[in-house]
Amino acid sequence: MPLTPYLKGAVFDPKAIEAMAAVFEGVCQSLQLTNREDPFIEIVARKVVEIAGMGVHDSNHLRDLVLLALSKNRSTQRVSRRTARPRP
Repeated sequence: MPLTPYLKGAVFDPKAIEAMAAVFEGVCQSLQLTNREDPFIEIVARKVVEIAGMGVHDSNHLRDLVLLALSKNRSTQRVSRRTARPRP
C-alpha cells in the first residue's frame, strides 16, 4: 500500500517520505490492515502525514505517535457510541 496518494500538496524531503512510508506500512501490518479498500487505511495514512507535518521524522517516534493517536481516536469513538442515546 503506497503512501504517495496521501501526500498530494504536502512537501517533504525524500528521507522523510521514506520514513513515513515505512511507518505507514508498519502500522498497517501491525493493525492487520491488508484490504486496500478498508477506510481505516486512509485514516492511518492521513495521521502519518499529519504528524510528520509537525516535524516528527524519526520513524520510531513517528510510529509511536501514530499508534497513540489512533488508539485515542478509537477510545473516543467507543465512548461516544456508548454514551450516544437513540433519538425518539
